[in-house]
Amino acid sequence: MKIAVLTKEVPDTWGDRTLDLETGLIVRGAGERVLDEICERALELALSHADANEGTEVVVVMMAPAEAAASVRRALARGASSAVHVVDPELVGADLGLTAEVLAAAVRRVGADLVITGNRSTDGGGGVLAAMLAEHLRMPHLTGLSSVTISDGAVSGTRITDASTARLSATLPAVVSVTEALPDARMASFTGIMAAKRKPYETVGLADLGLSVDPGASAYAIVTAAAAAPPRAAGTTITDEGDAGIRLAQYLIENRLA
Repeated sequence: MKIAVLTKEVPDTWGDRTLDLETGLIVRGAGERVLDEICERALELALSHADANEGTEVVVVMMAPAEAAASVRRALARGASSAVHVVDPELVGADLGLTAEVLAAAVRRVGADLVITGNRSTDGGGGVLAAMLAEHLRMPHLTGLSSVTISDGAVSGTRITDASTARLSATLPAVVSVTEALPDARMASFTGIMAAKRKPYETVGLADLGLSVDPGASAYAIVTAAAAAPPRAAGTTITDEGDAGIRLAQYLIENRLA
């Protein structure tokens, strides 16, 4: 079995994030860049299956600038077999639609039986990429899984929502996305770090995938304006003098919050 794991490099969750008001894009060089934690959990799922099933190949797929190579290598150091890194200057600021189209082409190049990704990234948080990817690939998709079982020719899992718990399954090939309920990722060993330098690492562009960014052919979303969030204003304090309930109701009505 060949498993493609979609990974993403994001600004450190614990660091400050800066928005470029000219482009509307996150300034990724403003702080440390790391592998998204949810992608690490997706990778751990694939690696755990590979540990227990000889012959399983885990391929890391990332769409990011060339500077993200270190993050791709970190995924290889944890145990992935190889990597495909999509690098192209025309992809700067790509929306979810274009991203899904490009990643689908990369997955076809890999020839994966199963695609695993996180349910939502910590920087964009769109939460729809897995479904869009599956549509491009014409594969069934199981999204938002808190547990996953991979078997010969099929995948199943549990999706938990506020309203229900659902058990889902699909035959392979398929696309799944996982939540933070899955186990933490393993750490890279020294042996793994050294081995990562020798593992297959393919860098491809849009032309290699048979794609081009043509706004006339497809509808893409772009940022037309960006502004800094207004400073937080001081709150309104209500001192209870026997009429706090009435004053609170008035405040909610006046601010159209009721």
